[in-house]
Amino acid sequence: MKKVLIITYYWPPAGGPGVQRWLKFVKYLPEFNIEPIVYCPKNPFYPTIDSSLCNDVNTKLKVLKHPIKEPIKILNKFFRRKLNNYSKGIIPKVNKQNFLDRLLIFIRGNFFIPDSRVFWVKPSVKFLSSYISNNHIDTIITTGPPHSVHMIGLQLKNKFNLKWYSDFRDPWTAIGYHSSLKLISFNKKKHFKLEKEILSNSDHIIVTSDRTKELLTGYTTNPISVITNGFDKEIKNNLDLDANFTLTHVGFLSNQRNPQILWDVLSELVKEVKGFKEKFKLVLVGDVSPEILSSINFAGLNLYLKLIPTVPHIEAVNYQNRSQVLLLIEANTISASYIIPGKLFEYLSSGRPIIGLGPELSDISSILNQTSAGIYFNYSEHKKLKSHILDLFLSYKKNNLKIAPKNIQKYSRYNCTKKLSDILSQ
Repeated sequence: MKKVLIITYYWPPAGGPGVQRWLKFVKYLPEFNIEPIVYCPKNPFYPTIDSSLCNDVNTKLKVLKHPIKEPIKILNKFFRRKLNNYSKGIIPKVNKQNFLDRLLIFIRGNFFIPDSRVFWVKPSVKFLSSYISNNHIDTIITTGPPHSVHMIGLQLKNKFNLKWYSDFRDPWTAIGYHSSLKLISFNKKKHFKLEKEILSNSDHIIVTSDRTKELLTGYTTNPISVITNGFDKEIKNNLDLDANFTLTHVGFLSNQRNPQILWDVLSELVKEVKGFKEKFKLVLVGDVSPEILSSINFAGLNLYLKLIPTVPHIEAVNYQNRSQVLLLIEANTISASYIIPGKLFEYLSSGRPIIGLGPELSDISSILNQTSAGIYFNYSEHKKLKSHILDLFLSYKKNNLKIAPKNIQKYSRYNCTKKLSDILSQ
């Protein structure tokens, strides 16, 4: 059986989307004659905890752990709430940042490059060098963010001439929040230099979307493969649907993803359509930016809002499977077009109609079209969005709100892992 060392920061009991991808790859890799060995921090700082994910970790799996020094832990003693929000991507808009916000963001961007986990690189290389030598490891995988994990891969590659696969769950310098880090010119160049160095030295690069592949192709001539996130074949959808006309979003909503067009449309439907306000519920599961809550309130939708705090993954899946309609909201920015959120694939498995909202150029749109699972709108399509939600509501009133998604099995975690195993076997 081929041994593969997987280097990741996020691992159960970490919650959130960052842990799901490799947790599931590791789960199914042995079925393809590949033995995964996981390396992760012994004492990490995880902003979200979901202990239920530990149930998906095989007791026979080798998990190597080594301590990490994170400056964020020290700062967290004094600025816990702000740093938790930053870690989740909830960063105040520039015009609403106070002096402390600006200071903390400046420190994060300019003193810790590429990120605050950079101090784990050197001790990890030392620790793993011994393990690689003693256990005849010839293949490693690094997954980021945090992108400092790729620096571990780079140094191990240079030291042992291993086969190195770098997995970019999100872009690096092209990600939306990167421009918010208040980088001075020198450090901005340093980020680009590091990114290019990692891409140039990786034997194979794995990304989650076609758009990201197009982006990175301009940085390197090394092979790049797309393996999307997916849904687990074990997820069952046998729950009763909500009695109300629920529109549900699962996952955190940062202020960069504030769909004013959606709030306006829903406000108009509440006022104009007979019976809508009696049945309509807006369900948001997970952390929500205060700015978004303010926008919802301003639109007069507070009476119809149901907020669910962050819950274990299986509970989040249950909320989505019960919902009449699912919301997939991305920022109206170019950087957002490179991202396919992991929740899309679990949405597909629910069999519920999906409303996607985001920038014009996005792989989300093509996936929804190919699977007949929903409709994607950009932020200028007010009239079309309003008409579509009204159509969904009328179908709901007739007890006929359903879809028949097609061609979704290629997005199962099992089939995604098969694709990964094929790449690793090349």
